[in-house]
Amino acid sequence: MVCFLSLQHLRKKNMFYTCGPNEAMVVSGCLRSPPVMIAGGRVFVLPCFQKIQRISLNILTLSVKSEKVYTRRGVPISVTGIAQMKIQGQNKEMLAAACQMFMGKSEGEIAQIALETLEGHQRAIIAHLTVEEIYRDRKKFSEEVFKVASSDLFNMGISVVSYTLKDVHDDQDYLHSLGKSRTAQVQKDARIGEAQFKRDAVIREAHAKQEKISAQHVNEIQMAMAQRDYELKKASYDIEVNTKKAESEMAYQLQVAKTKQLIEEEKMQVQVVERSQQIMLQQQEITRKEKELEAKVKKPAEATRYQIEKLAEAQRAQLIMEAEAEAESIRIKGDAEAFAVEAKGRAEAEQMAKKAEAFQQYKEGAMVDMLLEQLPLMAEEISRPLAQAQKITMISSGGTEVGAAKLTGEVLDIMTRLPATVEKLTGVNISQVRQPNQRCVTA
Repeated sequence: MVCFLSLQHLRKKNMFYTCGPNEAMVVSGCLRSPPVMIAGGRVFVLPCFQKIQRISLNILTLSVKSEKVYTRRGVPISVTGIAQMKIQGQNKEMLAAACQMFMGKSEGEIAQIALETLEGHQRAIIAHLTVEEIYRDRKKFSEEVFKVASSDLFNMGISVVSYTLKDVHDDQDYLHSLGKSRTAQVQKDARIGEAQFKRDAVIREAHAKQEKISAQHVNEIQMAMAQRDYELKKASYDIEVNTKKAESEMAYQLQVAKTKQLIEEEKMQVQVVERSQQIMLQQQEITRKEKELEAKVKKPAEATRYQIEKLAEAQRAQLIMEAEAEAESIRIKGDAEAFAVEAKGRAEAEQMAKKAEAFQQYKEGAMVDMLLEQLPLMAEEISRPLAQAQKITMISSGGTEVGAAKLTGEVLDIMTRLPATVEKLTGVNISQVRQPNQRCVTA
């Protein structure tokens, strides 16, 4: 209750002020540096020390007229635009700028300043466009005016809420002529469009016929492909069926062959049994015949054999006595021959010892002597293939010998190579061995 009474007292003393949402209060003076700006609220003001001012935040509707402005191509036109704008109270920076610009001015004065600014921008944009661009694309024109004007009015604390192009007219009947040409162009386009429509209709009809024919062809092709697929599948199925039939027939024939083989094997078994029975009968027959033979032949044969053995023993005794006599004679003769062989062996051993002594004394000379003794045998062995040849055919270019001379020359050529071969095998050079005062050792 006390607070309410004090508030009423302050109001009576003009110390407490309020404002609606469509205006702002600015309090300046003592203790208000910088000034306090309040949009739609209340504030305490000290009389004589502080000052309060109000600024309107109402929206302003302006009719922006630009009379006879020359466009980019020099055609004068008149343009009327409608703009809504207001001082932005919620933005402290814009409100401060508006207070600096318009504090103490009425709404009419503020609207006039904004109108002149908008008209100037509108005239500048009209001058940069053609009549056709303004008339045909009003939205673009409005957006350009709104964009350019908003940046300047923002610095004044005013925000452009909207801008719309209301009317465009001219005194030179340019727009009317433009409309006639446009009408003629539209009529021309209509005629062209009608002709194009008829042409397109004919083309579509032709395309429809072509598509119909193509569809028929495609259908026929698909039918042919289906028939081909059917034939191919049928052929593959026939192949499979025939294969199964062939496999079945082969299996049947194979089973028949196996059955025949089993029958043949059974027959062979029967024959084996028959053969074994026959063999047993034959063996029994042989046993019977053996016993019969033993009774009829073996007993008389044994008596005869005993008689023959006795006779043979007598003859053997006689032969032994004769052989012993002959052996004694041969032993005596063998002793004589052994004595002769022994004497001959001692002579040969003595001869070999003498040869060894000679070899040890003459070394290379003895070896050469032995080699020289073997040379005729070597020559005989080398010429043996030629002696066994039945026919020899020789071809010569005329620069060398032909015939027997050539063959003997080949043999001699081989013999002349023997010393080199002997040297490689034994290390003895036959041509370089000297044998002074050598005496020949013979058996």
